[in-house]
Amino acid sequence: MAHSAAYRPTPADLAAAQDRTISDLLAPDLRVLFCGINPGLWSGATGHHFARPGNRFWPTLFRSGFTPRLFRPDEERELLPLGLGITNVVARTTAKASELTAQEYRDGGQALTERVLHYRPRVLAVLGLGAYRTAFGRPKTVVGPQSETLGDTDIWVLPNPSGLNAHYTLDALADEFRKLRETTGFE
Repeated sequence: MAHSAAYRPTPADLAAAQDRTISDLLAPDLRVLFCGINPGLWSGATGHHFARPGNRFWPTLFRSGFTPRLFRPDEERELLPLGLGITNVVARTTAKASELTAQEYRDGGQALTERVLHYRPRVLAVLGLGAYRTAFGRPKTVVGPQSETLGDTDIWVLPNPSGLNAHYTLDALADEFRKLRETTGFE
């Protein structure tokens, strides 16, 4: 369901995208696997991760130094040669993450664990404190590196870059992502 950069889903496209899934952007031995909560309706309609205008994932990647320029969602495959990938805790699209159940998060955490053990990224970066707490049963987790690992994969929890996350400005998001990049030696 790839569309051009100029594609803007209609209200009918967005409504039809409810409960869709989009493909993970995965390869073995990535440097960082970014993990969103779940795809939004724009992502479901376009087939691209973090596609909604106003989502700050792509500007945050650029400002934090993970990408050499600002990528568009339809350029997501260009992350793989940089050693970066994207997945989600829960696969199905929703208008809001609040539509997900605690059981979906727990089931998603188990499926995510299996993907991480199979693909072996150096770091799993979960983009959402609440999602990580619920999916992995860690209610006291804070943003930053975690003491536990998944196999040989380190875990970081980062703020969610959704425009709905008003607790973090774009600069504050970029600072948190930059800490991950610098701590893991990502050039």
